[in-house]
Amino acid sequence: MIEVDADAPARVDGRSARAERTRAAIVEAHLALIDAGDLRPTGERIAERAGVSLRTLWTNFKDMETLFAATGRLVGERLDALWRPIPPELPLTRRIAEFCDQRAEMLEVLAPSARASALREPFSPQLRRNREAAIARVRHEIELAFEPELAHAGPGREQLLDALTVACTWAAWAMMRDAMGLDVAAARATLARTIGALLVDAIAAGLR
Repeated sequence: MIEVDADAPARVDGRSARAERTRAAIVEAHLALIDAGDLRPTGERIAERAGVSLRTLWTNFKDMETLFAATGRLVGERLDALWRPIPPELPLTRRIAEFCDQRAEMLEVLAPSARASALREPFSPQLRRNREAAIARVRHEIELAFEPELAHAGPGREQLLDALTVACTWAAWAMMRDAMGLDVAAARATLARTIGALLVDAIAAGLR
């Protein structure tokens, strides 16, 4: 007769849960260091912040690229928690205001990790993929909020969408916040003015 260990699945599940908690702690520690201003945290500092050994860190993440991927997903979850759909049937001025309020909040949350990524992006395919995902995300948010105006643009839809995307990405926000020294309110107002001008121009072009 073969004896079956009835507790084996529970032990496996327990180990899996502990491993998942360890991985989550490492990713959260990585992002916490970045949020605190350590834009290039080392494996040693990440492990110390997570309360694990350096060996445990590299057992769970084979290299920094895999850690960058996991951290990018956590940043995405933070942004998901902030995003709220903007009904396209609302008046345009209200949609612009709500979109820019939300976008400014999301960009400020994104700011530390975006600044950290900029330092390593030239050498990291994963960070470049994270950036591409962020651009695709804002592009989709623009399409949802301003689909009536984009549809009205006709053949110029893609060009208008490109222009709106450029205005709403981290690169433009960093120009205002870091290079020009604008505070959040001023940067948000500039963003709203830019989006409004692009959309009104597209509407006017469609009426000519």
